[in-house]
Amino acid sequence: MSNLLSIVTFMPAIAALILAVFLRGEDGAAQRNAKWVALIATTLTFVVSLFILAGFDPSNTGFQMVEERDWLLGLKYKMGVDGISVLFVLLTTFMMPLTIWASWGVKTRVKEYMIAFLLLETLMLGVFMALDMVLFYLFFEAGLIPMFLIIGIWGGANRIYASFKFFLYTFLGSVLMLVAMVVMYTEAGTADIPTLLTFDFASTPMTVLGLNIMGGMQTLLFIAFFASFAVKMPMWPVHTWLPDAHVQAPTAGSVVLAAILLKMGGYGFLRFSLPMFPVGADVMAPLVLWMSAIAIVYTSLVALVQEDMKKLIAYSSVAHMGYVTMGIFAANQQGVDGAIFQMLSHGFISGALFLCVGVIYDRMHTRDIAAYGGLVNRMPAYALIFMFFTMANVGLPGTSGFIGEFLTLVGIFQVNTWVAVVATSGVIFSAAYALFLYRRVVMGDLIKESLRSIKDMNTREKWIFAPLVAMTLLLGVYPSLVTDIIGPSVELLVDNHETALAAADRLGDTAMAASH
Repeated sequence: MSNLLSIVTFMPAIAALILAVFLRGEDGAAQRNAKWVALIATTLTFVVSLFILAGFDPSNTGFQMVEERDWLLGLKYKMGVDGISVLFVLLTTFMMPLTIWASWGVKTRVKEYMIAFLLLETLMLGVFMALDMVLFYLFFEAGLIPMFLIIGIWGGANRIYASFKFFLYTFLGSVLMLVAMVVMYTEAGTADIPTLLTFDFASTPMTVLGLNIMGGMQTLLFIAFFASFAVKMPMWPVHTWLPDAHVQAPTAGSVVLAAILLKMGGYGFLRFSLPMFPVGADVMAPLVLWMSAIAIVYTSLVALVQEDMKKLIAYSSVAHMGYVTMGIFAANQQGVDGAIFQMLSHGFISGALFLCVGVIYDRMHTRDIAAYGGLVNRMPAYALIFMFFTMANVGLPGTSGFIGEFLTLVGIFQVNTWVAVVATSGVIFSAAYALFLYRRVVMGDLIKESLRSIKDMNTREKWIFAPLVAMTLLLGVYPSLVTDIIGPSVELLVDNHETALAAADRLGDTAMAASH
């Protein structure tokens, strides 16, 4: 099927259009129809996306299933997937039906709510498939709008502040990226991503405002892209928007934010920063590695003192994204493999943890840790599920959380031993805050009167968690399902990075010899 990528990308948007045009009213039947249309559309999108995986050849390190058409002023509508992007497409289509199903209790402006999530899915898929720089930017930035509305309309009491903070942080970071894209288009004469991956941007040192910039234009372009992707991840110290956004977002919004939206930053580093600006990435790598290590320790300690369940898990996400950036900028096979694996694993585990919070929030309408305790006595199924994902979040062997952290730490150990030592301490801290949360919420005697009538998970809730449990276990015991697909593309990325650095070193030696 020649247009498979476009079909998968725009199926949710077509469903959103159907809802907008044909569904009328706010009565119970209209709300139920809106939910069913969204669930069926996202499920069909997942089923069709499996054909992408079925037709994907991991041994081919180029872009596959490429679709290309003239679009606008010499720009192309160009879509494709490689070993780095294809599993992010599957992660997105896998999580969205579960997200819609978890939203079955929404009662206000249901049609608009479902339209926002359907449009968000289309825009997220576009980010992972776009092979034109301008097209990528449009998908990347447009995704802010539905998420802004989801937080701002269906969020908590402080939702307006959180939604504007989310929007301004992520939008302002991307302004520099847009400037860099204009420079790249001017230099290379194209916005085609496969062409830009082979273009050699100037890497000779240059002086800007009296400062000697090692790596020259590459370093400046790297910093511009870094400003956008670091906020999106988010990295310390530009992470402060994330806890506020998570706390105020509805449960489904938190799941999408943690499971998919954060991954756009990591994907951007892999698609742009590392391969297009190898010298700039090498110049900035020590700073990025230490920022990542600080993020792991600092946000883990901050998580320890949180009283809000969502905020604790949000800080946990920042810590886990620290492993991702470390693995990427280790720029070796284990590090990058581990970073991609960690992003996929974190999608399942963090999404499940936010769903766990949603289960008891729907019953008690509070996220305060102090409001709970002894839930195991009334909710044994919930206690089991919550324990499983708590252990996975800590990185228990046998779960996908262990594989990602282990690979990234192996990768970083080859590059910087001290960064690896600091980052490894984060494993201990993550166990501390995760088990602290679980003990206070689930264990102990049921002494609070308000909890005595709380009901265990219903059948729908159990079925939502079932595929997440399955994937977390499957990838934990059989990680080659992922590494076999991403391995050849990562190997090419790492080889090209090392080749570019070696060429830049030779060029620098030649220039130095000529100056003498």
